[in-house]
Amino acid sequence: MHYFKNYLLLACGVLAAAFTASAQTPGDTVKYNHSDLFGPITWPTTSNGTRSAAGKPGPNYWQNRADYLIHATLNEADQDTTITGDVTITYTNNSPDNMDYLWLMLDQNLFRPDSRGAAVTPYTGDRFDVKGFSRGGVKVSSVTVTYKGQTYTVTPVITDARMQVRLNKALGGNGDKIQVKVNYEFSIPFYGADRMGRKKFKQGYVYEIAQWYPRMCVYDDAEGWNTLPYMGLGEFYCDYGDYDYYITAPANMIVAGSGDLLNEKDVLTSTQQKRLAEARNSDKTVTIVSESEVGAPETRPAKGKLTWHFKMENTRDVSWAASTAFIWDAAKVNLPSGRKCISQSVYPVESAGIHAWGRSTEYLKNSIEIYSKAYIEYPWNSAVNVSGVALGMEYPGIIFCLSGLKDGGLWGDVTHEIGHNWFPMIVGSNERKYMWQDEGFNTFINQYSTMMFNNGEYAPKGPNGQPSMYGAGHAQQVLRSYIRSNDPLMTPSEAIGLNDYGQYYNKTALGLDLLRDVVLGPERFDYAFHEYIKNWAMKHPLPYDFFRAMNDAAGEDLNWFFKPWFFTTWKLDQAIDGVTYPGGNPANGAIIEISNKEKMAMPVELKITLANGKVEMLDLPVNVFQRNGVWKFKYPSTQAIRSIIIDPEHKLPDVDLKNNVYKAE
Repeated sequence: MHYFKNYLLLACGVLAAAFTASAQTPGDTVKYNHSDLFGPITWPTTSNGTRSAAGKPGPNYWQNRADYLIHATLNEADQDTTITGDVTITYTNNSPDNMDYLWLMLDQNLFRPDSRGAAVTPYTGDRFDVKGFSRGGVKVSSVTVTYKGQTYTVTPVITDARMQVRLNKALGGNGDKIQVKVNYEFSIPFYGADRMGRKKFKQGYVYEIAQWYPRMCVYDDAEGWNTLPYMGLGEFYCDYGDYDYYITAPANMIVAGSGDLLNEKDVLTSTQQKRLAEARNSDKTVTIVSESEVGAPETRPAKGKLTWHFKMENTRDVSWAASTAFIWDAAKVNLPSGRKCISQSVYPVESAGIHAWGRSTEYLKNSIEIYSKAYIEYPWNSAVNVSGVALGMEYPGIIFCLSGLKDGGLWGDVTHEIGHNWFPMIVGSNERKYMWQDEGFNTFINQYSTMMFNNGEYAPKGPNGQPSMYGAGHAQQVLRSYIRSNDPLMTPSEAIGLNDYGQYYNKTALGLDLLRDVVLGPERFDYAFHEYIKNWAMKHPLPYDFFRAMNDAAGEDLNWFFKPWFFTTWKLDQAIDGVTYPGGNPANGAIIEISNKEKMAMPVELKITLANGKVEMLDLPVNVFQRNGVWKFKYPSTQAIRSIIIDPEHKLPDVDLKNNVYKAE
């Protein structure tokens, strides 16, 4: 196992180094090299048949499981609101390896003044700013382990945002189980690195609570324990399991959480219960707590404190929110199988209105219905959108969106954040290491939900003013946003340039657009993409599994595309070099010369206009550049060519459009 892990890391490093070393640098005179692009590639493989060469889980695939029982209390105070609680984790080791220790994540330690995340935050601050919270961090009061009927106390070893639990007796493999119980507390930061926190509104604080309990690191077949620390930008990698959790909060608060609320009768009035039941059967948004009812004593069933009980099965995380300021509404979600679930929104009065959060539930409902029909059905029974301090953040069954968003801005945030429930909540990739595999895939599917929602209400507009999938100059706009970056997409998030992480979103999405619209065509791409989703739902795909899955199901060796797009910063520049006529006579046909001037290559689309005004389209495969960067071919014209345009619709991110056009003198 250790040998394999070292091999995989070495192989990844060699690939990345080789691809980057041959990337274009300023002053290069020789750019395109067909051997660099079309040379043989063997993606790293795992041992013991855990992953197949077809990009699927192999016959011996395994992944571990973590089930959670959590009790937490929100202790509200003006200056130092805290969470106190305990978590009992039942961990199942399905790997073949014995374990002498376990690793857990303590994400709240990001907010310690001496954390690694604080140390690498620019002094000017940024979106994921973690400075300035002196009370930050988790206080672990006790850790106990139960194994083989024996319970004992452990002194954990805490390193930044990770905790090692060293076992008295090794945990066996192949399905052996162990329980770990941790008692803990932490102070809620005001601004939790744009992922959680608290914000004050007229009628009280909104608390968005995430990364709120010690949770297991992933032990997988590729790297063993995944212990990259939480530092702000890099997100999460979690195993799946069932979550049973209890939130105790002041009774005048509404609590919204991931999963199913199991004790409605204890925490809601009879009126609210009736409205919630109505919402579960209504395609129109139903108000559970209205603007005029917020803060009214009669809207709460008790005084003092109340405990809300939620459960969510087969998920990789849960989060929740609480406030005295919440308006609450909901509607039914119709899933392809005929199953129903519920879409909900909670937000303060400041966010209300038909041009703002009054349509949040509609946006959430439609997004879930669109993604469920297009990709794979939403597996849970509930989803909720919370208005608060976070610009946009996703967790299974719950999303946080910024309180001031309106109209298309709110739609875009909602459809993106709930889209993450497909990538990476269903297709469970490693966000901390391969940010493009969740952010980029999600950005790609957001294009389709935006086009489909309400007849393209918020879709980009094409030249005719009608809704368009991408809008004019899509590839060129994306090109301008990533061309300045010196870092390939395979760069881990904490190592990419501070202003360059946007390419994880837009460059990845553009790459999938190119594969779908230019290279494979919609039918072949969609089939292969669906196969990838189906095979890796609730599992842990590596990037190489995606590459293999697409190659195998589409029936195309796409490594010439995957290599430059994900491992390098190579660019594309297609050009028309000239037109000649055999014997100087256009009646003998035309010899057209095209070239590929930069390091990347793509298929070539030509719009050819003849002297008589006739227009013909010609498509050439990328293979015309498989031997070198210049291609001459005979075009069977019988008269002179007036003009030729490469990529007439500007689908490609070509860095020099001037040489894309030929015009006869």
